Order: sequence, then C-alpha cells, then structure tokens
Amino acid sequence: MVMQSMLKKLAKEHGTPLFVVDHKVLRNNVAQFKKYLPRVQPYYAVKANSDPAIVKTLYKAGASFDVASMPEFLIVHENIKNLPEKERQAYIWDKIIYANPIKANETLVELDPYKPLVTYDNYEEIEKIRKYAPHAGLALRLKVPNTGAMVELSSKFGAAPGEAVNLIEAAHKAGLIVEGLSFHVGSQCTNFENYVQALNLAASVFREAKSRGYQLKLLDIGGGFPAPYDDNVEPFKALARKLNAELKRLFPKEIEILAEPGRFMVATSATLIAKVIGKAERDGKQCYYINDGVYHTYSGVIFDHCHYPVKAFKKGPTRICAVFGPTCDALDTIGLSEELPDLERGDLVYSENIGAYSHASSTWFNGFPPAKVLHINQ
Repeated sequence: MVMQSMLKKLAKEHGTPLFVVDHKVLRNNVAQFKKYLPRVQPYYAVKANSDPAIVKTLYKAGASFDVASMPEFLIVHENIKNLPEKERQAYIWDKIIYANPIKANETLVELDPYKPLVTYDNYEEIEKIRKYAPHAGLALRLKVPNTGAMVELSSKFGAAPGEAVNLIEAAHKAGLIVEGLSFHVGSQCTNFENYVQALNLAASVFREAKSRGYQLKLLDIGGGFPAPYDDNVEPFKALARKLNAELKRLFPKEIEILAEPGRFMVATSATLIAKVIGKAERDGKQCYYINDGVYHTYSGVIFDHCHYPVKAFKKGPTRICAVFGPTCDALDTIGLSEELPDLERGDLVYSENIGAYSHASSTWFNGFPPAKVLHINQ
C-alpha cells in the first residue's frame, strides 16, 4: 500500500486525477496465489486491466494469461514476440487461453495460426471453430452456480452439465480435440461453496466423458477469487484450503489445473487520487464534486457493482456526504454515503483497491479525459 505522504507528493508532481499502479503489489499477488494454490497455474484475466506494463510485470512474475479479444491476445503476444518461434508457440499453447466462449469468424481466422486453446459452450461454436480455426484446442465451459457473486456470468455463458459430454463428442466428430473443461463461479465470489459445487459438477463430467471414450486432460476453474475490499471478505488462504482439498479429492495429479484470476491480481495494486473541484449543500447533505467519476476510473461503480470508498487526506470530524464526478450526467454519482471531513476546493481525496475493472473502462465522455496512469516500483 502506497503511503499517504507519497500519494500527495505524486499528485503534486503529476497532477490529478492520477491512477497509481504499484508493481510490487502485483508481484506479491502472484506470489500469494502460487503459494496457497501450488497446483494451480494462474492465467491472469487481462480484461481486469489490460495496461501493457501490468501485463509485462505479471509475465515476468510467472503468470499465464486469459484473453477474450484479439487486442488482448496481442498485448500478451508483445511480451513473447522476440522468443524463438518454437518457444513462442509453446508459450501460446501452454500459457494463453482464449476464454471468450463466443468468437467472431474473423477472430477465429486471426487466432488459427497460433494454434491456441479456446473455450466453447454450444454446437454453433463447434461449427465455427471447425471452419475457421481447426488448429485450436478446445475447453468446454460449463454452467455452474453463481450464487453470492458480485457479478454473475452463468446467464450468459456455459453449457448445461447434462449436455456436456454430447458437446465434447460433437467437437471430436468435427475433427477437433477437447482438452478439458472450464467454468466460472462469478466475479468477486465470496460464497466459496460455488467452487465446491462447480468442482463436483466438473468431476462428474470428467467421469462421464471417460466412460464414453473421451479422456480430458485439463480443468480451468475460472476466476471469481475475491479481492479484499473490506473485512467481510474471507482471506484468500481460506478459499485456497477448500480448493486444495477438493482438487486433491476429485482430480488425479496428472490433470492440469489452471485458473483465471483478474480482480485478485490487480485490484489492490492501484490507488486513484482526485481533487475536489466544487462543493454544495443540497437537501441538508454536503455534496462534493471531484475530477474523476463513473465514466472514468470509478466506472466499476456502474459496470462492476463495486463501491470504492472515497477517503480524505485532511483530518477532522466527518459526516455523511455525497460525492459526484465531473460530468453533467446525474448517473455520474460515486457515492451518496461517504464519510468525509469538511473539504475545500483543491483538497485531494483518494480511493484504494481500485485496480480492477476501473481505469480499463474509462471513456472520454463529456470531453473529460481518463486519469493519468503512473507506474511505480516497476
């Protein structure tokens, strides 16, 4: 965590809004994941924050990558393009998964020369992959419970477990190879039983596939690993203990296990510093207007159902306040119950743990540019 004195110094030097990414935290997060889940290879979900500098640091720290578009694939590929061709292809096969179950024909054509591992969850996708990316390996995505997740994904993706082996068989009949299964329990999943249920469903599909002559070799347990936004989130090692026990019980050692942590890797690595540009009292409530908002770094308030507490550097008695972004849209509301002291125009505020699904979705709405990004401890 960057100290307040350092944050104020950086804001004075670089201006605001300022998005500060601490690469020491990124490296620590990779190390923690590997320490507590030694059997699971982390494939960083690039969509959480696709900044090339972040990808480079995670690459050097030993992470693999989950991509969901060609631009994301190419950001990762930039780190390995100078490797010898044989090593580069080996990395793509072993260290990148294209985990978007639905892909445009044009995307599949671009992917095919790289012979990637891709996910699918329906018969139509099998036909597309057969036609446009026949050199790809496949992982079937299962629909699993998303109860208790901050962002659920099962309504959009995932094959019903009951039709899973039929989809595996259909892919093999199309001349494709299904390497294994994948699932996603939902983003910021604090209900660890989702993982237990999903792993048991996957194990059942493994057994049924084997009984019908299809030997699966890998399991992608997806993302959902919760970031420690507050004290209500159980420690990562508690989830890891549960996962390790279930993986040992259900899946032989020869089954390769991978995961797609995104939020877990980057949420705690970034802090946003903003400036108060206006204040008013409305209906008895103090309102502050700052130079960043939900169309920019606080986009996670809308798209990620996330709350990033706004904190002040100034000390003093606090009261419940509203904090708004700089645009003319009333939707640009950061929070209606922030605890802040009396602030003046020009005072600085900040929000911690804002590295995931935030700056990645920034726009230029109303002509306001995204926050400047500053990388430290690279």
